[in-house]
Amino acid sequence: MRVAAQGSSDTAERILDIAERLVQTRGFNGFSYADIAAEMGITKAGLHYHFETKAALGTQLIARYSENFRHALEAIDQEADAREKLHRYAALYARVLRKDRMCLCGMLASDYATLPKPMKEAVRRFFDENEAWLARILEEGRKARTLRFTGPTHEIARTLIASFEGAMLVARSYGDAGRFESAANRVVAQLDGK
Repeated sequence: MRVAAQGSSDTAERILDIAERLVQTRGFNGFSYADIAAEMGITKAGLHYHFETKAALGTQLIARYSENFRHALEAIDQEADAREKLHRYAALYARVLRKDRMCLCGMLASDYATLPKPMKEAVRRFFDENEAWLARILEEGRKARTLRFTGPTHEIARTLIASFEGAMLVARSYGDAGRFESAANRVVAQLDGK
């Protein structure tokens, strides 16, 4: 990404906001710079000033989304009970779905074969970080006996992410966030140590 003038950071943020919404609703291959430019009322050259390429825009978009997700996980870490942390984690997905959007990295994963290499790496990093966080919470719950499961925590963490991402896709096709919430609650309930 080019370093733009300090006063243009608001424009760059608006570009990222629009691009995030477009990726979450259409996928990375479902929009162009022309879509963003039209919505903002600027030229495509104006977009290129902030993000030289769509790949640069996508990489910055993932970085921002990942950072926001990290902050959300840090807030969840303040909860005392591992089971409640898992419910709050699932609620992050539900909030996105209620806005008629999908997880940004889940949408990018569907376009994975066509993404530039830096974006592919960033998508994998997002999922790796989430798996590591979930594995830590699962181990915490197992030690406290608030969660019960068999097998390695990293496998259960992968299963949780796959379940939540898949449940989002199915719920989206029905236009019903309640379908996601029901599935997510069932998955977490299966880990209940009580």
